Amino acid sequence: MVQFHIQPDSEIPASTQLFSQICFAIASRQFPPGFRLPSTRQLAMQTGLHRNTISKVYERLEESGFVQAQVGSGIYVRALGQEPAHPEAGTHHLTPHELIEQMIDGFLQRNFSLLDVKELFLKILDERFQASAEVLVTVPKRDWGAGEIIVQELQQALGIPLRLALLEDLPQILSDLKAATLVTVRYFAKETDAAIQSMDAQRPTKPTFRIIPIDIYNYSQELSLIKQLDSGARLGLVSLSSGTLGIAEVMISSLRGDEIFVMSAPCHDQQKLKAVIRQSQLIISDQASCKTLRQTIAALSADLIRIPKVICCENYIDPDSIRLLRLELGLETGEDTSPDSPEPSTLQS
Repeated sequence: MVQFHIQPDSEIPASTQLFSQICFAIASRQFPPGFRLPSTRQLAMQTGLHRNTISKVYERLEESGFVQAQVGSGIYVRALGQEPAHPEAGTHHLTPHELIEQMIDGFLQRNFSLLDVKELFLKILDERFQASAEVLVTVPKRDWGAGEIIVQELQQALGIPLRLALLEDLPQILSDLKAATLVTVRYFAKETDAAIQSMDAQRPTKPTFRIIPIDIYNYSQELSLIKQLDSGARLGLVSLSSGTLGIAEVMISSLRGDEIFVMSAPCHDQQKLKAVIRQSQLIISDQASCKTLRQTIAALSADLIRIPKVICCENYIDPDSIRLLRLELGLETGEDTSPDSPEPSTLQS
């Protein structure tokens, strides 16, 4: 089970620490769709928090669209898009032919004819191909930087044109489209779905808009490095995404409390960026910000007592999400993928 760390003396409320850590565990797929969250009793034993506090955190997670409660069963990570909420046991060993046969048999048992099944399959496939022709990355305006990072990584990985569509602008952008694929991280999936649902209700002909949630990288190497920092170390965080910086600060506070000094800066804010460079011994940056960070360090080098060490994270998106997105968009066949290929290193000094 994922281990959660709560700093009781932190300025950040314990409930916020736990909420952010669970959100991160879900967004990085450490808690995958359909996963049953630990009981309030289990988390109380692990974190030392009162069960009522944990219950309120779970309620907040449900309101945010991360989880769903099943009466008498527990709290489960909510499935989004094409993900099955509860994968059926025993289907993983079936061949593609056997799986299709099983699906057809299920339709026949529900009084669908073979012709009905054929028309339905062709219709759904046609809708998906139409949606894949227009791919938009969508995030709320408050964290446009996350969208910029996703666009950069996906354009490099997929080799297709993408454009950033802020959630607030979706009604205008999608009004002229009949089909599109909307890519977003789990943090913003509920808001994206709500925007699409409100548009669908206002249009006489229902368009084909598919929402594809992507998982973020788990940053295990970076978190391990932070755990090993000496007490009193000065750590800088630099990113295009304000949301990423906020989550990172909560995570680090939960891990180390006041043992290390943490400063953060959006890479486009030169005043804050220079302050972070002057005061930090180590700076962790996303790949999209790394060039600006290094250029600013070079410009300040003559005035710096000590040049900070820089760690650039190569990934924001989990590689498996990129692989699944390639399949979804028809950019490769299942035979082209290699499940045994090693994960890329995320640390780059």
